[in-house]
Amino acid sequence: MYSDYKILLERLKFILSSEKIRMDELMKKHTTFKLGGICDIMIFPSTEEELIESIKCIIKNKVPYFILGCGSNILVKDKGIRGVVVNLTKFNKIVVENNIIRAQSGSSLSDIATIAKDNSLSGFAFACGIPGTIGGAVNMNAGAYGGEMSNIVLGVRVIDLNGEVFYISRENMEFGYRTTTIMKNKYLVISCDISLKRGRKEEIYDEMKELMYKRKLKQPIEYPSAGSIFKRPEGYFAGKLIDDCGLRGYIHKNVMVSEKHCGFIVTRNENATTSEVLELINIVKDKVYNKFNVILEMEVKVVGED
Repeated sequence: MYSDYKILLERLKFILSSEKIRMDELMKKHTTFKLGGICDIMIFPSTEEELIESIKCIIKNKVPYFILGCGSNILVKDKGIRGVVVNLTKFNKIVVENNIIRAQSGSSLSDIATIAKDNSLSGFAFACGIPGTIGGAVNMNAGAYGGEMSNIVLGVRVIDLNGEVFYISRENMEFGYRTTTIMKNKYLVISCDISLKRGRKEEIYDEMKELMYKRKLKQPIEYPSAGSIFKRPEGYFAGKLIDDCGLRGYIHKNVMVSEKHCGFIVTRNENATTSEVLELINIVKDKVYNKFNVILEMEVKVVGED
């Protein structure tokens, strides 16, 4: 296996220091579900130059790669990921210029929300409790509590599948429900410009506290999960459909439908596997379809080998 990557590894060492390159890294250490097998190579770029040059190097060597933020909206299969996982958690610089926040793609939404609050900028509080990065959030037009990325994104710097870097303005983002032109074209987000409004720090902080309280009250954040498993079907709510099928608290091997929020699947213990989660997802989809004739579409991305 390593011989297949020998040339790539030698070239990556000219871009990244040795501590930013890991072999046979266990993916369960890097996902909120705490699931997933090993990846062949994981790299941790921390500057824009490192990120762009690493991606260009990987593309040139024709090695598959996967972009990872904080691992909050993915299911990694039990045999892991072949190729390179580009871990963006160290690529997290955030700069404030007047009412504009420019955040590198690995910046956590909670960090951006705190910085916005500290600078008396309102409009980002809705994202304060979403366990993800700005890159992933912009990619899928994430939202919560009446807010979503399409309302605040000014523009995004990306790199495409050919290694070309360019800027996409708000009007060209093609924002939709959990979709964007970035997702459609498989672009990699480098950084995002967020346009916010002036507000009062105390009011912003109060809003953040209220939303965090609601999230804690309604979502099983005390258990490993990948967040909401399914997209919202048109005219329905996935959680209610699942609940109405009598699946609240439904147990399948080492995983279960959350008792607190039926749109979440959580692990019961450390023996849980991704295969068990996928089996439970299929059980839920089948029961909802058989009872309501509604097809549930997954919001969580499944990656890796069976």
